[in-house]
Amino acid sequence: MNYVSLVLVSHSEEIAKGLKKLLKQIAPDVRIAAAGGSDGEIGTNALHIQEAIESVYSEKGTVVLFDLGSALLNAELALEMADRKERVRIADAPLVEGAYIAAVEAGLGKPLEEVVQACEAAKEMVKIAK
Repeated sequence: MNYVSLVLVSHSEEIAKGLKKLLKQIAPDVRIAAAGGSDGEIGTNALHIQEAIESVYSEKGTVVLFDLGSALLNAELALEMADRKERVRIADAPLVEGAYIAAVEAGLGKPLEEVVQACEAAKEMVKIAK
């Protein structure tokens, strides 16, 4: 079965790789790429993100999740440079919670727009009930 794939963009290579490792535990069949850091330093790199998108691109779609401001700018630039971009969406979601939900939904075989909507709903998630 072909699933929606994920790209994790973080300013930290360790965060992106660690999150990928976590997600592969819950969604082993979902293709996930980690695009973290920039040349061994903190930052993001549009070329690295473009390569990540192309490495896991799925005809069912690809969701890009990011951590902080300039990661969005580089993800947008990477998408402009990518050869295959018609089914790639950048999600407005918290990186960890959004990626976790996206991995679960993708692993269930949900279509691209449902995966994006579900992970973006993580913005409203209450973690501690008052």
